[in-house]
Amino acid sequence: MSAMTTRFFRPFVLAGFAALLVAPLAPAAFAEKPPVYTPAFSNVALEGYDAVAYFREGKPVKGDKAFSTVWNGAEFRFATKADLDAFVREPSVYAPQYGGYCAWAAAQGRTAKGDPEFWKIVDGKLYLNYSRDIQRKWEADIPGFIAKADKNWPQLLK
Repeated sequence: MSAMTTRFFRPFVLAGFAALLVAPLAPAAFAEKPPVYTPAFSNVALEGYDAVAYFREGKPVKGDKAFSTVWNGAEFRFATKADLDAFVREPSVYAPQYGGYCAWAAAQGRTAKGDPEFWKIVDGKLYLNYSRDIQRKWEADIPGFIAKADKNWPQLLK
């Protein structure tokens, strides 16, 4: 190549090289949030708590990896085979509402992690909240917040 051709292409080559360096730093296109909340670097729903135990035991009970299933892309764990079997038969009965995201946040038009320690069963459905303080806010108007969250939910994962 002549010196003139080299001088002509050099800015384009440098621009292309710069783009290769910067591209990995550019934000990725916004992806949809998963339908079931799981922490970063984990695929375990409810932080490993047994979704069925809330209904049968009335409290959070840690599940066992030996009794697990995948539903809506997340692994659910159960304390007993009976709980696993119940969930497999009717996952929508036992799975937390709003995919285990915080019910109060969903009512506000946002998503936030649901903490399995801050829960309530209302009309046969399991709801989680972000924290004790948030749960207190949610409990001030549970029917109203559920109605708002139900309305907001379909768009929140986009």
